[in-house]
Amino acid sequence: MFKTFKFNCSISKPKCFLIALLCIFSLISAPKKLIALDTSSGESLFKKNCAGCHINGSNIIRRSKNLKISSLKRNGIDDPEAIAKIAREGIGIMDGYEDLLFDNDDLILANWILEQAQKAWVQE
Repeated sequence: MFKTFKFNCSISKPKCFLIALLCIFSLISAPKKLIALDTSSGESLFKKNCAGCHINGSNIIRRSKNLKISSLKRNGIDDPEAIAKIAREGIGIMDGYEDLLFDNDDLILANWILEQAQKAWVQE
């Protein structure tokens, strides 16, 4: 049923095992590092583009248009794609930031905002 594959390797078995272990560890730990990078990128993008009006998820211009989870749900923008669209294009009197957001910055920012909203904007 299962076949055993043999290969010739000029490296000793313990070294092959160590290399394989390091490769597996790298694959397992990579997503966590990417998530951490996205989290810090999201926070940086928020501070750079949003925090002037949305301090800790509030809104200094229109209090009802804040980034609290209850407001996001009430306004139907409680998913990353909807938040990313607003970040890019703007909504109402809020301008979009499409010229300042590159590659997936809008989604990175949106995921970070949604994560903060789910934590009630309480910083750890």
